[in-house]
Amino acid sequence: MAGKSLAENPYEALANAIILQAVNDYRVALKKLKKNPDNKDTINEALSVEKFFGSTWYESLTSVDGDFLIRKIRAEIGGSK
Repeated sequence: MAGKSLAENPYEALANAIILQAVNDYRVALKKLKKNPDNKDTINEALSVEKFFGSTWYESLTSVDGDFLIRKIRAEIGGSK
């Protein structure tokens, strides 16, 4: 399906939107943890997103390595939790 726009492939657009939302959720959680590292709800949110990045569902949505993505986002935020 080379040459088709995302508008012509709604499944790919949906997969990308799911991944982008997970990335945004992970960024927010890591930023909150940087300010308050003992917040259990935020720890659980970050762990939940990390679990998603390692899931078979994630692998079916993209070819981007989940561990690579986690490392990149952590580096962007300024380190791990």
